[in-house]
Amino acid sequence: MTVDIPIRLFVTLLLLMTPALVSAADTPTLNMANTAWMLTSSVLVLFMTIPGLALFYAGLVRAKNVLSVLMQCFAITCMVSIVWVLLAYSLAFTDGGASNAWLGGTSKALMAGIGVDTLKGDIPETVFVMFQMTFAIITPALVVGAFAERMKFSAMMLFSLFWLLLVYVPICHWVWGDGWLQKMGVLDFAGGTVVHINAGVAALVAALVLGRRKGFPGTAMPPHNLAMAVTGACMLWVGWFGFNAGSALAANGTAGMTMLVTHIGAAAGSLTWMFCEWIRFGKPSVLGIVTGMVAGLGTITPASGFVGPLGALVIGISAGAVCFFATNYMKRTLNVDDSLDVFPVHGVGGMIGTTLTGVFAASALGGVGFAEGVGMGKQVMTQLTAILATLVWSGGISFLLLKVIDVMVGLRVMPEHETEGLDTVLHNESGYNL
Repeated sequence: MTVDIPIRLFVTLLLLMTPALVSAADTPTLNMANTAWMLTSSVLVLFMTIPGLALFYAGLVRAKNVLSVLMQCFAITCMVSIVWVLLAYSLAFTDGGASNAWLGGTSKALMAGIGVDTLKGDIPETVFVMFQMTFAIITPALVVGAFAERMKFSAMMLFSLFWLLLVYVPICHWVWGDGWLQKMGVLDFAGGTVVHINAGVAALVAALVLGRRKGFPGTAMPPHNLAMAVTGACMLWVGWFGFNAGSALAANGTAGMTMLVTHIGAAAGSLTWMFCEWIRFGKPSVLGIVTGMVAGLGTITPASGFVGPLGALVIGISAGAVCFFATNYMKRTLNVDDSLDVFPVHGVGGMIGTTLTGVFAASALGGVGFAEGVGMGKQVMTQLTAILATLVWSGGISFLLLKVIDVMVGLRVMPEHETEGLDTVLHNESGYNL
């Protein structure tokens, strides 16, 4: 009897403590390894825009417009950063209540409730905010390539601001913020719809609304500094590891596989574009091989966390070939002046990658597999639904924004200013004093 009493007391205490133990186990705790990786990834993705994309685009335009492109990328980085903290993050990633399928709420506007110890999963929410901010920065910056050398700076700032709030934020919420596409089961690991199709479609609309540059297509408009462009492209390749592998939000096996397939996609896209160009025009170009790399990276992006090396190889080859022919068809047959080929590289690449994710995510093809009860056919249809939704929303809202801004401040510089160059006309500076 005397031995029984301590045992009963111990069992009673254990039962009383169990809820507290379960509660403690359920409480998220900071993972320092994951935090370190996400801090690194955030830096890498920001590095993609400035200096990566800025140098890539600046090298591809003519010498008289080099500063204008650098200025646009830099100004977008600053503006989006402020707007993201003020309102956009909350609209993208919080619960929007009854309208949550379409848009988040304002509960975290001005970073309300986010402090040093606030966690998102097992990383600080401040780090998650920063990581997602870098995606929001590069997406409107990509669109700059479509209207390079002819849009007013004021119009560009207004378009980028409202496009972020009315186009990027809703689609981001649909796909990553527990919106209707995420609930439907769309697979978009790092931004095939949210970033690449979204920016590509807006770029095509902008190119069509603004019209061709003066002299296009009859006047040759070669890149003024290919060395600068290649330098920027190399920075994009390195930064893209943060873009894709960072989207695992952890330093784990998924991030490792994502990094590997991202690299395979880039390499396969580069070589495929190079060989297509070599066969068609007789010589491989430096511009071609780096553009193929960007196409490969953009195309593997939505699939990167879901496919294996085999899928990455096929997706990269598809990107290099299809984006090469799409670029040439738009430029040479349709005479659409998407100045730096944003739509045929990012838009078309994003559509290829988003669709093929529904194929190569299959476990039989080396991918992670589909959700229970979902086969390849159903997954591909879900992927196509996301593509169509992005095309319609981004295309329609971008068109309306451009038309409204044209009435407000005018979209395009005057013909004589376009001839003189935007560096001098808009910024009273020159990139080169030779």
